Amino acid sequence: MLDLLITHATLPDGRLNMSIAVQSGRITEVTEGLQAPAHETVNAGGLLVSPPFVDAHFHMDSALSYGQPRVNESGTLLEGIALWGELKPTLTHEAIVERALRYCDVAVARGLLAIRSHVDTSHPSLLPVQALLDVKQRVAPYLDLQLVAFPQDGVLRAPGGLDNLRRALDLGVDVVGGIPHFERTMAQGAESVKILCELAAERGKRVDMHCDESDDPHSRHVETLAYETQRLGLHGRVTGSHLTSMHSMDNYYVSKLIPLMAEADLGVVANPLINITLQGRHDTYPKRRGMTRVPELMAAGLTVAFGHDCVLDPWYSGGSADMLEAAHMGLHVGQMTSQAAMRQCFDAVTVNPARLLGLEGYGIAPGCHADFVLLHARSPVDAIRLRAQRLGVWRRGRRVAGQPAPIAELCLAGRPGSVDFL
Repeated sequence: MLDLLITHATLPDGRLNMSIAVQSGRITEVTEGLQAPAHETVNAGGLLVSPPFVDAHFHMDSALSYGQPRVNESGTLLEGIALWGELKPTLTHEAIVERALRYCDVAVARGLLAIRSHVDTSHPSLLPVQALLDVKQRVAPYLDLQLVAFPQDGVLRAPGGLDNLRRALDLGVDVVGGIPHFERTMAQGAESVKILCELAAERGKRVDMHCDESDDPHSRHVETLAYETQRLGLHGRVTGSHLTSMHSMDNYYVSKLIPLMAEADLGVVANPLINITLQGRHDTYPKRRGMTRVPELMAAGLTVAFGHDCVLDPWYSGGSADMLEAAHMGLHVGQMTSQAAMRQCFDAVTVNPARLLGLEGYGIAPGCHADFVLLHARSPVDAIRLRAQRLGVWRRGRRVAGQPAPIAELCLAGRPGSVDFL
């Protein structure tokens, strides 16, 4: 007898009336019209069953801290960084863990079962690192949390920045991060990319670097990132996040840059909700959108994902843990309105970020983990358009959200499981 059988499902690739058989936490069969005895049988009724949503770029250490100690009045990236610097001395292990677990409750309810979170390594105490390593262990039954060692204050700019980052990796942080455009000079930014990529190569780690999060078309650290990726043989293991300066670059330079990125098999994460909010703040009119060149990068064969980036923190006063919200914004900002392009936006919050994170067993195919979401929609395009309700979420074949097992029963934080952010 099967553990779980989903019948009459529509899959993201358009296949209809599909059945998904699950045994021991893995998908054993995906075929049309299968009927078999199972401990749980769910008739999807022709609705969409998708692999879970994946957020390739988030900041869980700052999530849900909005208004502490004050609000970002200018709405700029730099005031957000300054505000986070004011908040850091007041942080406690317990507060970071509580906020993160609250966020994870909602993420699971939204079908978001894998998150790559950058965690600030700037302070010698590594308090945020310790807290999120605790969270990672506690939420492991429900979602995959991958951590990036992120030197928010600059790995060369901040005293002891490189040593702190190394110690974070020693503690178990998964990925090497950086922020070259926030170093003191362009030269130091380029030097930081070289140092951090060499560190990743030495330790066998992936790289995910905040890169060129700026309206300045001369912020070109992604070029250095692509070069170092090639030089060190890190192809397929390096991601450039944000890349908003590409929105302001001239087309001739970009025509040289994108092929260089493609040769390095560089991953890209755009963060539509945040990029459209933070960028262009120094413009009057016309006002730049800020999001990187998503359609062009996809057309060149690069793996491009959308991240949520922030929720109720010093940089962003909104957010919902809903990756369909990020896809919806990305679709509009990138003017990706053809049927094929809208499906690409769905891929940007599912299969593409899963590839960037290197998730094992992701997808709806025999042998994959039995992780999936039943959406109140009949296609990926409708799912984005409607920001479709999640009717059920399964992790390793066990229903973790939706009827008959509401998210409240998870109680990830050891309390009555409210999904309210407030």
